Amino acid sequence: MTERLDLLKIAREEQSGDLFKLLDSIYKRSKIQPRGISDAIIWEGGNPHGNVKPVAHALTDMFALNGTLMALDVLGLPFLGVPMMAQFRHDTKLKPLEWFGKLDATCIKWSTAGDAMVNDNGRKVVVMGKSANAPLRTAAGVYCNVRPYGTITSVRFMPGLPYSQDGKKFRVDRDTGNIHSEMNTPGVRMAYAVRLFLKMVHETRQIGRVATKPTQAQEDAVNAGILRWLLQGTKFELKRRYAVDAYAEHKANVDAIVALLPKDFKAGMENWGGEIHEHISDTNFGILLHDMYQQRKAIVYATDLDGDRLTDLMADAPDVLRGWGQKILDHAKTGADMNKVWKEMGFTMTNGKDMTSVMYRMEGEPIFEQTLGSADAMLLRLLAGDETVGGEKQPYDPRIHFVLINDAYKAANPGNAELARWLDAQLATFDKIYGSGKRPRYLDGYNKLKEAIKPWGSK
Repeated sequence: MTERLDLLKIAREEQSGDLFKLLDSIYKRSKIQPRGISDAIIWEGGNPHGNVKPVAHALTDMFALNGTLMALDVLGLPFLGVPMMAQFRHDTKLKPLEWFGKLDATCIKWSTAGDAMVNDNGRKVVVMGKSANAPLRTAAGVYCNVRPYGTITSVRFMPGLPYSQDGKKFRVDRDTGNIHSEMNTPGVRMAYAVRLFLKMVHETRQIGRVATKPTQAQEDAVNAGILRWLLQGTKFELKRRYAVDAYAEHKANVDAIVALLPKDFKAGMENWGGEIHEHISDTNFGILLHDMYQQRKAIVYATDLDGDRLTDLMADAPDVLRGWGQKILDHAKTGADMNKVWKEMGFTMTNGKDMTSVMYRMEGEPIFEQTLGSADAMLLRLLAGDETVGGEKQPYDPRIHFVLINDAYKAANPGNAELARWLDAQLATFDKIYGSGKRPRYLDGYNKLKEAIKPWGSK
């Protein structure tokens, strides 16, 4: 009988104990430290067989934590773990965000609901930084995230804070490049995001769609101006354009950001080409639906706020399209099942839960991220003694943990065919256990996975 984690004890300790102390007793502290930091607490585990590079995992809350520990225990892959549990990150005033952001490793970050209550000198308060997503992106040097789904890929600039429409408050700081409105948006990172978008359009030859609001919001005007500056001297074809050249109109502010970029920032771009369309972001939501159902491959560049709405639409639209399709099939009395027709027609989008999100940062490898919105309530049901609520609810499905681990470890270890084959085989084993009719309860599923999967590097 292989040794097992007491997942229920970990869950209980999170609710009413000292979770950090428990995990610190389970995992070994690593000598690996983030860039420029010497006092970080980083845990390590797993088997480094085959010189597999470890992936760094943000150990956050509820099933984002519990499911991660379970999957890592089952798979036995080498890992680094950063303690980012709500109470610990509150007590340390968000220091672990910087540890995580500056680790030289491919990373996995889970987002949770964000309103966890913690103890603050005897008072119950909302955890500092809430879900910690925004401060993490700032600390980690993130400049965008990329979400491919079906034929659509969204490139979302971040961290870009809410729009300013107040011209008096608006300026670009000449020393930092920060775009100051009500808050600060890093203009240098914006330039990196636009360049990545153009690089992807060039390499894939897919349609490039720009979804900003330069006539409405000051930050977007700078964004559109950076795009026009980057297009100069390239082979890109601007098929649809805004009436005004945003670079010409906002030259002083764009030039203030350009002055802070590396001198070779545009090196090689003279050979880049492709098809670019400039759209107002709202219009692009409608265009996105046309791209989706026509299976037209497109890469969309959007700002932080609109990019968030865009990915919500990418996640929700397939269900709407299938529902509409079923109505038509029923009206025509075909007797056909739209879900089956959907697959036969080559559509791969399901409901957004399988949409990968990868954050790129100024230094270091990408951060793979995923949201577990309802995982908090699920874990509380498990602790209450009945995770199915008398059969009304399904038990937790930890497949997303195994999918994200599959993606991240392949990205961290390109060209390692043995690891890639092994990862795919374990995902297939997972699907046999979880896809064969009734989903097992969480702890039963863990035990079945432990029996079926030999950890990485074991004989």
